[in-house]
Amino acid sequence: MIKSDKPHKLIFINRYFYPDHSATAQMLSDLAFGLVTNGVDSSLHIVTSRQLYDDASARLPAYEVIRDVHVHRIATTRFGRQNLLGRAIDYLSFYLSAFYCLLKLAQKDDTLIAKTDPPLISVVAALVSTIKRARLINWLQDLFPEVAAELGVKLAQGLPYRLLKTIRNKTLQHAEMNIAIGELMAERLRREGIPNHKITVIHNWADGEQLNPVPHEQNQLRTEWGLQGKFVVGYSGNLGRSHDFSTILQAAEALRQRDDIVFLLIGGGAQLPRVQQECREKGLSNVMFKPYQPREKLSESLSVADVHLISLKAELESLIVPSKFYGVLAVGRPVIFIGDKQGELAKIIQLEMCGDVVKQGDVAQIIVAITKEQNRAMVKHQENKIRNLFDLKFSKLRAINEFDCIFKL
Repeated sequence: MIKSDKPHKLIFINRYFYPDHSATAQMLSDLAFGLVTNGVDSSLHIVTSRQLYDDASARLPAYEVIRDVHVHRIATTRFGRQNLLGRAIDYLSFYLSAFYCLLKLAQKDDTLIAKTDPPLISVVAALVSTIKRARLINWLQDLFPEVAAELGVKLAQGLPYRLLKTIRNKTLQHAEMNIAIGELMAERLRREGIPNHKITVIHNWADGEQLNPVPHEQNQLRTEWGLQGKFVVGYSGNLGRSHDFSTILQAAEALRQRDDIVFLLIGGGAQLPRVQQECREKGLSNVMFKPYQPREKLSESLSVADVHLISLKAELESLIVPSKFYGVLAVGRPVIFIGDKQGELAKIIQLEMCGDVVKQGDVAQIIVAITKEQNRAMVKHQENKIRNLFDLKFSKLRAINEFDCIFKL
């Protein structure tokens, strides 16, 4: 038998990819382009949709090569993210189209890397990897159906829940490797019976070449938004159902008489209308809302705040790790984490002394933390210390090298 000189392919499967700016798409874009820059031996392929995260009507090209990455955009329905039924139909159409595309694209000894958007895409990837005798690696950004169950989705309860989890676990056991984004997630996989030699941890990251601290006096956004001279308590990213905002709003209400403190919420998501309505009802003029900012302005946007709030409901620990954490560290800002004190980010914050941890609902403690960070903001070396932590442990280059090692095994 003559051995082919044709390089094996790395084939990633995820619903969104460049030029989409969603967190999951950006993470995949960083990795794919970074691997090419590193001179990866395999050719890189992405199987993704033709839509954008916030624009279901978008029609991106069906196929193109971007910076030596082959992008295969499959046809799907376009109901969007506004209701669960429409989203489920979009998922189903993605599964079917992805299966057909992967069958054509994958060959023996190729490597399929399944992310977790849409949920359970690993099932499709596992089936194709079996048929084509390809390798399977799962890159787990969250754990489904557990997240859906904790958020109260009715279809993820009882028998459907147990069935979905059994199917999911079969795909994890079938894979050569499962990449978790935190130690608690890895431990949860072990409890599900996934062999330890099939689990590794690679933390998410931010792009430290693009993101850098911007001094307040040089920050155009801070000037445009009238925040010079204010201590800004920021929240940046998705205002989704996995995050607690009641503690944040209660803190803003308690500090409403402090003219020197402003709460700045940048982003969008399922909870944004409710949070805005509550602020109007309570007359919280110390809470400011801004939309998602362009990627090229992200350094300025994240640097507007003096301290960033990150929250995660305690029941979702080990299932999700908020990726906004890494961008905050990249611009040298401390974090106040609202959630489980034994959680993934809480342990990192406490170990590395890059902020404070507050239990959900503890308004008095969050006010203490804000006051402490306001005093700490006068210490000039704080910003450099946090940025150095980011460079050492959570940089894009470090993560790309770790992935490269996994793919070469």
